[in-house]
Amino acid sequence: MIFCLLVSPALAESKQGSKEPAKESTAKKAEAIDEEGSPELTEEASKAIDSGLDFLLKSQNKDGSWANKSSFTIACTSLGLMAFMVKGEFPGYGPNADALNKAKNFLLKRAKSAADGYLGKSMYEHGLATLALSELWGMTKDDNDDKEIQRALEAAVKVILRSQNVGGGWRYQPSPDSGQDTSVTVMVFIALASARQAGVMVPNESIKRVISYLEGAQDMSTGGFSYAPTGKGVSNPCTGGGLYVAQLCGERDSEMVKAALRYMMNWNDNMFTHASHFYYMHYYAIQAIVQTGDAEYAEWYPKIRDGLLGKQAKNGAWSGGAGGGVQSTAMAIIILGTPHRFIPIYQR
Repeated sequence: MIFCLLVSPALAESKQGSKEPAKESTAKKAEAIDEEGSPELTEEASKAIDSGLDFLLKSQNKDGSWANKSSFTIACTSLGLMAFMVKGEFPGYGPNADALNKAKNFLLKRAKSAADGYLGKSMYEHGLATLALSELWGMTKDDNDDKEIQRALEAAVKVILRSQNVGGGWRYQPSPDSGQDTSVTVMVFIALASARQAGVMVPNESIKRVISYLEGAQDMSTGGFSYAPTGKGVSNPCTGGGLYVAQLCGERDSEMVKAALRYMMNWNDNMFTHASHFYYMHYYAIQAIVQTGDAEYAEWYPKIRDGLLGKQAKNGAWSGGAGGGVQSTAMAIIILGTPHRFIPIYQR
């Protein structure tokens, strides 16, 4: 079984040592988009993204973190960082460089205090933190930051690897004995895929076990994925995430991927305006569609773009979800900003 991920030459060079080529490439890409515009990104969507980012700036805590009433601080801070990274803004670069530096410093401070490398209160948070660290690595202004990010990232990956269940998945706690479910598994594995793409060692055996897990979690009658291998019925959020993970595992041409895609492409239009776990579901689904192809993407993106535009509040926020306004807003921005293609793990 082959694990296949595409990495742009500039980003590959960035992760291996020389950071300037990647930063120069990012700056040029940002300039090109500003001048020419992205064909799928309407002016209204661009304004919505900027309004959402403004909401996040106003919501940021003095220590650089983002949180909500449930205090998912690690998760919200990680998502907040990636929301800005979607537009090519990184710590030390762009109009919000200072705010992003504070957020980056908050994550690194928490990573230093985590003796075992575990970040957050659950593997959901740990997965998002690992993903943010991976995508930050090589993209900050200070080389010393890169060294700290690398140490934190490698420690976080070790937590993920040692927590994998014998069945191939993960659950809420960093222990192989805590069980497994599709929801946590896809969140964690995307981080693992990003880290491997960045140059961190991830054993092929761990990837094979994820594929085995997905095969067991797929509902054979529909092609969708269940919440757990022993569960019944199909979860739409888990289907989007399961499809994306299967693609990242190199299973693009498998019947497992084709069946899940057929199921998703038959979603009715109401799914783009009202659905359970709306932001979480579409956060995964749009990335799976990006991996699928231009024709599917051209059909899918305008639907979710317009659906999100109709949900934004006057203050720039999107509401709903376990993480509250910060989580929903960050995820909405990541979805809306898909045409920018700055974050490597979200590229095809």
